[in-house]
Amino acid sequence: MIKDSLQTSGAEFWLPLPFVAIAFWFGTNTLMAQELRQPQLTETRLQADTQLKATVSINILLINATVNRQQGVTQVEVQTTEPILKRLELELPMTDANQIEAAIAQELQLSLQDVRQLVRYEIVE
Repeated sequence: MIKDSLQTSGAEFWLPLPFVAIAFWFGTNTLMAQELRQPQLTETRLQADTQLKATVSINILLINATVNRQQGVTQVEVQTTEPILKRLELELPMTDANQIEAAIAQELQLSLQDVRQLVRYEIVE
């Protein structure tokens, strides 16, 4: 009689469910505690002092360099054909044309000859 009423109400399924959940919780808690107590040996270590340098290939239209000799800096504006990166600006702490071209070539991953063909100078006294 009691068994029939448990079957018809569905309690035969639902009554043991909290006990199964508690057993599952204790089991996973024990496994997690054991895993956390074990030392983890890592082969590779992270270095926080390194910087990631990304290189992107872009088509350059023009390089405008405004040389300010009083302040000793050069403002460089690079115009590209890319829809995402239309303009790139750099500030270089130099006023010598050879140094500027070398710095631009290094920054943009271009040859000195390509930079010399693309760069236009404006000198501000």
